[in-house]
Amino acid sequence: MVLVTGTDTDVGKTIVTAAIAAAAQAAGLRVAVIKPGQTGTVLGVPTDVEQVQRLAAPHTARTLATYPEPLAPLAAAKVAELPPLELYEVVDAIRAEAERHDLVLVEGAGGLLVPMGVRPSGEAWTFADLATTLGVSTVVVARAGLGTLNHTALTLEALARRGVPAGVVLGAWPADPELVHWANLSELVPHLVGALPDGAGGMEPGVFRRSAPGWLTPALHGVIDNWRTWADEVH
Repeated sequence: MVLVTGTDTDVGKTIVTAAIAAAAQAAGLRVAVIKPGQTGTVLGVPTDVEQVQRLAAPHTARTLATYPEPLAPLAAAKVAELPPLELYEVVDAIRAEAERHDLVLVEGAGGLLVPMGVRPSGEAWTFADLATTLGVSTVVVARAGLGTLNHTALTLEALARRGVPAGVVLGAWPADPELVHWANLSELVPHLVGALPDGAGGMEPGVFRRSAPGWLTPALHGVIDNWRTWADEVH
């Protein structure tokens, strides 16, 4: 089981989730992707699970709850007067898929501490709470540019304080990186387990699936074994 969160919204969590799914399936694993709470369906754009299905075609891809407004899941549930996500129902659904698959990827909404739903007590829970409840590692998707070091460090520290192991994937490495991108890369290397090229989500699915292992380290079923070599190749 691997949870996928981000330093913020729109950092590339969905495309990274698809890439991990594609790499794992290329390695022969049966993969399930779960999105506990999908918001913003009123916008009429493809859902995150639909994007993952198109790019990676995992064995199973499902959303547990959908809400119209593009808000945090708990807020979206309240606005729509729909039942919020209940923590242990989400946990049970994930564990059930884990029994039928070799790898379950769970994609969050927004960042690590966004309110996702409620506990039986009525108290709100976050994606960090889901990580600690399941006791599994987490992938933090981060931006490559200015500001990423602080946001990434805060997220990693929050996970470390909860005893959750985590690695970082850059959601969109630019085609023409500038000094700030290289500087950030060097700072993040100790935590780095992947880097996707900018625009990866727009690739033809067959190309995406063949390319995905080359964006990730073996920790995520990829083939990158040396970031210096990787940097030389993409420079």
